[in-house]
Order: sequence, then structure tokens, then C-alpha cells
Amino acid sequence: MELKFYNTTDQPLIESYQLAESQLQFTRHAQECVQLASETRTPVLAIVDGKLVTYFDLHRGEGVEQYSDNPNAILVRAFSTDVREQGKGYAKQALKLLPKFVQQHYPYIDEIVLAVNIGNEAAQALYKKVGFIDYGERRQGKKGELIVMSYLLKSEG
Repeated sequence: MELKFYNTTDQPLIESYQLAESQLQFTRHAQECVQLASETRTPVLAIVDGKLVTYFDLHRGEGVEQYSDNPNAILVRAFSTDVREQGKGYAKQALKLLPKFVQQHYPYIDEIVLAVNIGNEAAQALYKKVGFIDYGERRQGKKGELIVMSYLLKSEG
């Protein structure tokens, strides 16, 4: 698996990416997210054998401020796996590659933050399994109560 930043040449992968209706209650579709890309919100693709299997955005600045007071934090948002690729361990693999990817591209970042819907127990279990910690922070999101989870990055010093 390779994590890479979205490029316009990846648009066919985004267009063929599929989410089930049940996933859309917790996340946005990659096509919608790519349109929201900005200086501080960057689409990331997890590619296996030329296929987009998992998608998420990394959001700095104003995106992460509602979830963390840490100016050196980055937010993972819109994390999803193509419905045809679920159950193959791709989400877990992408999350395991994430800390090194963040350190490589954003060396000043020392915390990865995400917010998961309280009803999305499968995602909560996955995030815990790869090292995200629930410190008890809660936020109200558009689709219900959110659990804020953190992954602290170890400095290379």
C-alpha cells in the first residue's frame, strides 16, 4: 500500500470510488471531499495495485482547531474504505502508515486527531487498535455526538 496526496490525474480513481449508504451516514464521499481541498485541507489516497482502496483528508489550521488546542495537531477527516474493498485490512494498513506519512510531509506535527461518530463502533475499535486514544473529549457534529481521539507522534530527537 502507498499513501499519496491527491493529484488531478487521480480523478478517475475518485470517480470510481464507492461507498455504501450505511457509510455515508458517518462520512463524506471522496468526490465531495476533493472539491473541498484547500491550502490546509489535503486529500490523501491509499493505493493498492493501482486501485484507490481508502480515502481521507488531512486538515491543518482551522480544520483541527475545533477538536484540539494543539497548534501542531493535524485532523484526519472523511476516512473511508471503498465498499468493495472492505474486510481486507486496508483501513488498518492505511492508519498504520499514517504516522510516518504525516512526519514525512509535516515534520512539525506532533499529534494526529480525529473525530468519530459515537454510533460508529467499528471505526472506534479500529482507531483504538492502531493506537488512537480516547481522552474523553466530545464534540457535537452534524451527524451526532463525536468522540475525539488522538495519536501522539514521537519526536525523532
